Amino acid sequence: MQNKNLELWKKAVKTGIIKSNLIPMFAALMLALYTYNLSFIENIPNMIYALIGTACVIGSAGIFNNVYDRDIDAKMPRTKLRPSVTGEINIRTMLMVGIVLLIVGLGFLALTTWTAALLGFLGVFFYVVPYTMWTKRRTIWNTEVGSISGAVPPLIGWAAVAPDIWHPACWALFIIMIIWQMPHFYALAIRKKDDYAMAEIPMLPVIKGVKRTYIQTNVYLILLMLTSFLFVPLSWGLTLSSLTLGGIWLWISLVGYRQMDGKKWANKMFGYSLIYLTALFATVIIYAVVGIIFR
Repeated sequence: MQNKNLELWKKAVKTGIIKSNLIPMFAALMLALYTYNLSFIENIPNMIYALIGTACVIGSAGIFNNVYDRDIDAKMPRTKLRPSVTGEINIRTMLMVGIVLLIVGLGFLALTTWTAALLGFLGVFFYVVPYTMWTKRRTIWNTEVGSISGAVPPLIGWAAVAPDIWHPACWALFIIMIIWQMPHFYALAIRKKDDYAMAEIPMLPVIKGVKRTYIQTNVYLILLMLTSFLFVPLSWGLTLSSLTLGGIWLWISLVGYRQMDGKKWANKMFGYSLIYLTALFATVIIYAVVGIIFR
């Protein structure tokens, strides 16, 4: 019974999203330590507070999203077993836990800096209100709106230890996270096109078709590559790594679209989007760690 309850709550807080967002947050934190020549040892408490706080606020956003979307989640095979849909967890209980997670998360972030706490709140706000409540069911630009909240974790990580968040490298991570989400979620939307159509969610491929989605994807991939140059003031190594990873993604898109049908292309694009994100932020972490050790 305990194991079942644990699995239900994992679905409620969307642990997969939490894990994937902690990597960019930690990468930005480490890069800030290196950039501003800050002590790793002295900032260990801030790292712990930032990890716990970020995980909690993302979990709270996941709960609020599940509660609000339970009507459309019930129409889609991939979401119809969420506890908010099945009723295995009481909705009032979910809301209470979501509120507690938000308060606890913001409290931990405030132990680092007030800026980090403010960014954590804004991340939840943008995910719940402009995205979930306003645009997800109304416009094909819902992915763009939702990407803002999805890109906040690097800002939180940077703000948790750095004196400011205005360094170009910080904004490179933020903008990369924004742009990355479009090809990633467009590919997911093609893979689950029938689900979204069933739930009447106006995802781009549902409303405008696969070809328009392909064209828009490539525009974002070009922008993603150009964003790499924001790393120039810090490191040509990071710049070239980001350019290379983005170039491979664009090549996969251009070549793959001609050789495969829409869903096969989307599967390839979705798979590489995960490789891109992991590889890029792993590179950032390694670069920062090496720099901290040998500075």
